[in-house]
Amino acid sequence: MKNLKVWQLVLGLILIVGGTVLFILAVSGAFNSPRAKISEEYICGENCGGGYTEITPEEYEKLIEEKKSFVIFIDQGGCTTADRLEGYVSDWSKEKGLKVFKIMFDKMKKTSLFESVKFYPSVAVISEGNPIGWLRADEDADSDAYNNYEAYKAWVLKYLK
Repeated sequence: MKNLKVWQLVLGLILIVGGTVLFILAVSGAFNSPRAKISEEYICGENCGGGYTEITPEEYEKLIEEKKSFVIFIDQGGCTTADRLEGYVSDWSKEKGLKVFKIMFDKMKKTSLFESVKFYPSVAVISEGNPIGWLRADEDADSDAYNNYEAYKAWVLKYLK
């Protein structure tokens, strides 16, 4: 009987300590998605928003090597979904005053981004040279972001500071 009380006390103590640690981690944001702070040169207000700068695989890899943080649209053209998403990306970049990059899917396959993004169209958020989030054309979880501008904005903003 005495042994049972000791075990109950130990278990209670473990639960209290574990709960406290989990609470502290949650409050500190440890369970949140990673977030990117867009590199300063891509924040340009009304001067650059609303369009794209198409880049080559070599230019993409240079940005990665330089540890830049940015948003990139992966396109392939001739696709209704890609055209709709392109409109969302353009409207959002204009609204936020951000420069957004664009790369065609067949060219993106020659970059390190292809290790993460396997389907088009997509949008990827790059933080200090690392992809931290991308739309997945093959998953139902991201379908709202492909079909609704407000859902797209909510998706991209969860990855930005």
